[in-house]
Amino acid sequence: MNDEPPVPTVRDVSDWWATAVSRVEPDVIQLRGRPIQDLVGRVGFAAVIWLMLRGDVPTPAQERLFEAALVSSVDHGPHAPSVAVARMAVTCGVGLNNAVASGVNLLGDVHGGAGEQCMELLADVTAAAREAGIAQAASLVVERWRARSTYLPGFGHRFHTVDPRRDPLLDLVAAAVADGVVPGTYLRAATAVEHALASGRRHPVPINIDGCTAVVYGELGFAPPLARGLFVLSRSVGLLAHAWEEIGQGRRNKGPMPPSILPTFLDTPHIP
Repeated sequence: MNDEPPVPTVRDVSDWWATAVSRVEPDVIQLRGRPIQDLVGRVGFAAVIWLMLRGDVPTPAQERLFEAALVSSVDHGPHAPSVAVARMAVTCGVGLNNAVASGVNLLGDVHGGAGEQCMELLADVTAAAREAGIAQAASLVVERWRARSTYLPGFGHRFHTVDPRRDPLLDLVAAAVADGVVPGTYLRAATAVEHALASGRRHPVPINIDGCTAVVYGELGFAPPLARGLFVLSRSVGLLAHAWEEIGQGRRNKGPMPPSILPTFLDTPHIP
C-alpha cells in the first residue's frame, strides 16, 4: 500500500488562491471581471470600493449615499487614540505606512467597532418590530442591550450634544427612502431608538456618526462586519493626513504629553 500523499498539481496550487475579486495575468488586470482600463477615469473611488466588495457598481444614487458615509468618518481630531498613535509613531522614525497601520491597529471593538455593533442593534429592532410596533420593539431592544452594558453603540457622544454629521447623513438617507433608492428599514429603527432613549430624559441621546453610518451601510445592504472595514478605510485618510502633518512639524519621539507635564505618581498603586 502506498501511503504517500498525492503530489500537488499546478491546478491544486492555482485553486488554493482561487478568487473572484481580481484577475491579474500578463497584460491583463480585471477587478471583479471588469478591465481596469474601463474603470480608470470612468468610475469613482467610492464606486470601486463598492465593486470590490459587492461585485457590481452602485447606481448614481447609491454611490452618492455611500460616498457621503465614507466622507463623514474621515477624521475626528488628534484626541482620537488612533490618530494620536499615528502621529506619535511617525516621529519614531517609521514610514507613513507604518504610522497609518499603527493607527488602524487601534480600531477595535471600543474605538472603531461601534458602527458594526449598531448595525446589529438596529437589525434586532427590525426583527422585534415584526412582533410588535417599531416603538415598542426599540424600547425592548434598548432594555435588552443595556442589561449587558450601559453603553449603547451608535448613540450619544462625549463631545457633541448633537453630532454635526447626524443631520446631513440622515437627511440624505430620508431623501433616498423617498426616492425609492433604499427601503428605510434601518432609518426607522434608528429613529425609534432615539425616541426610546429620549423618553423621560431632560436631554436626548441622539445618534452619533457610528450610528448614522450604520444606517447608511445597512440601508445599502452591507453586512455588519463591513461597517468596521469601511470605517477603517475612511479613517485611514485622516491617519495619513495627521501623520504627514506631524512629519512637517519636525518632532522626534513624540510622547502622549509635552515633556513639561509629568504623569502623576501613585504612592499606593492598585495592582490587579
